[in-house]
Amino acid sequence: MDEWAKSEMGARGLGYIIFEKGKSDAPEGRGPIANNLAPGEIAELARLTKLDAGDVVFFAAGTRGEAERLAGQARARVATELGVVEEGGFRFCWIVDFPMYEIGEETGRIEFSHNPFSMPQGGLEALETQDPLSILAHQYDIVCNGVELASGAIRNHRPDIMVKAFAIAGHSAADVETRFGAMLKAFRYGAPPHGGLAPGIDRIVRLLADTPNIREVIAFPLNQQARDLLMGAPAPLPPERWRELHIRLDLPSDKKTKP
Repeated sequence: MDEWAKSEMGARGLGYIIFEKGKSDAPEGRGPIANNLAPGEIAELARLTKLDAGDVVFFAAGTRGEAERLAGQARARVATELGVVEEGGFRFCWIVDFPMYEIGEETGRIEFSHNPFSMPQGGLEALETQDPLSILAHQYDIVCNGVELASGAIRNHRPDIMVKAFAIAGHSAADVETRFGAMLKAFRYGAPPHGGLAPGIDRIVRLLADTPNIREVIAFPLNQQARDLLMGAPAPLPPERWRELHIRLDLPSDKKTKP
């Protein structure tokens, strides 16, 4: 698992403790993490995780997002290798109560976590009285066998809520008006509450076809260089097309071409 995390997931590794039965009833552990823990700490970890001799616990390190992604992939890999994943079944679940905001990993500031045009749960009152990181959004996904099939939301249809929501993320009212003026104008005329979801047909077909690679069920799949080999796209454009589109190339000096 440690080698898999390094070679296939690009992680620095996957820590672990293998529990073994010691002289007492408390399991003893071995592994790189266990080497840095006292026996009592290992026994407490076994109690908290409800593990026993012969079991193993893995540790993922990094930012929260990195650790969660690695832990999720590790969980799926272990389940597959142990044969505990149900074969031929379709298990659905709804994912709800998405956080409206998060702290950006690069900026360190409050940002929208998913869809900025979703209605916050609690409306304007929540935006004015709650900690932004505690506000939930009316967003939802439907997942089957761990694959996201559709995403949706109840959309924000009130200009005052939209302006306040963007203000929390550091955008001024003037900026919102400039960028989304047409939407705000329509809302000011009056828009009913509305929402929905968008299914990914290719993801549904992928599950039905039981293939791990979604490119196998897409009509015109792109390769890893984002090229459509069937259509030959992207392809060079003749000079007259550049002029029609009012586009001028600014390539490195050794590759400059004159349209």
